[in-house]
Amino acid sequence: MLQELELGRQQSSIKVITAAKEKSTLFKRPKPAEDLIRLFLLFCGLLSIFTTIGIVYEIGKEALLFFASEGFSFVDFFTQTSWAPETGSIGILPLLTSTLLTSFVAMLVALPLGLGSAIYLSEYASPNVRATLKPILEILAGIPTVVYGYFALTFMTPMLRSLFGDNTVNIYNMASAGLVMGIMILPTISSMSEDALSAVPRSLREASYGLGATKFETVIKVVLPAALSGILAASIIGISRAVGETMIVALAAGAGPNFTFNIFQSAETMTGHIARISGGDLSYDSIQYNSLFAIGLTLFFMTLALNLFSRWVSQRFREVYQ
Repeated sequence: MLQELELGRQQSSIKVITAAKEKSTLFKRPKPAEDLIRLFLLFCGLLSIFTTIGIVYEIGKEALLFFASEGFSFVDFFTQTSWAPETGSIGILPLLTSTLLTSFVAMLVALPLGLGSAIYLSEYASPNVRATLKPILEILAGIPTVVYGYFALTFMTPMLRSLFGDNTVNIYNMASAGLVMGIMILPTISSMSEDALSAVPRSLREASYGLGATKFETVIKVVLPAALSGILAASIIGISRAVGETMIVALAAGAGPNFTFNIFQSAETMTGHIARISGGDLSYDSIQYNSLFAIGLTLFFMTLALNLFSRWVSQRFREVYQ
C-alpha cells in the first residue's frame, strides 16, 4: 500500500514537472511576428504622444513670444473686451464669448434630440428599425462641415429672420451657426448615448418590470441613472466638438470680434478668427500672426479641460455590474 502511494506521488510530481516545462517552453518560444506587432503598436503610441507634445510646445512657444515681444499681459488678455492686437487691445473675451454662446445653442439642440433618439433606438425600436435608423442618423456625421455652413447661411438664417424679423436677426448671426452645429454633433451624442444605454444589463430592466414599473418608468428611473456616466461623457465630447468647429461659424456666425450676448447678432469665434486671419495676406511675425498662437493655445486648453472633465465624469459616475 505504501509503495502504491509512493508511486502515485512520484507520478504526480513527474506530471507537475512536465507541465511546468511545457509552460516554460510555451513562454520561451520565439514569436517574431508578435514581437514586431508589439513594437509597432508601441511605436504608434509613442508617436502620438510625441506629436501631441510637439504641437503643445510649438503653440506654447509662439504664444509666449507674443506676450513677451509685444509686452502684453495675461490679465489684459483675459479681461479686456476688445480684440485688436495691432492697436494694443488683446482682450479675448469677444472671441471666447461667441465661442461659448454658439456651443451653448448647439447643445440646446443636440442634447435633447440626441438623448431622445438614443432612448428610442435602445429601448423602443425593434431590431430591424434600429438597424435601419442608426446608420441613417450617423450619415450626418459624414457631411462636410462646409456644407453645414452654407446650410446655416442659406436656410437657417432666412428661417430665423422670417420668424423673428429682419431687424432682429442679422444675416450673419450666432443663432443659426449654433443650431446647425447642434445638428452636426447630434450623431455623436446619439450614438455614444445609445451605446451607454444598451450596455445596461437586461436584468435591471427585468427586475423593474417585475416590480410593476412601466417601460417609461424603467427608462427614466433605472436605465438612465445606470448609463449616466456614458451619457454625460457623450455630452461633454459633443461640447468639445462644438467648441472646435471652424467652417460653420466662419461662414454663418460672422467676421469681426464683437463682445455681445445677443445670439442674433454677428460675432466671430476663436476658430473662425483663426481661419479668417490665417487665410488672408498675413505677414510672418506680425502682431496678428503671433496672436493666432495665443488664441490657439487657449482653445487647446479649453478642449483639454473638457476631455479631462469627461474622463473624470466617466470614472466618477460609472456603474459596475457583476
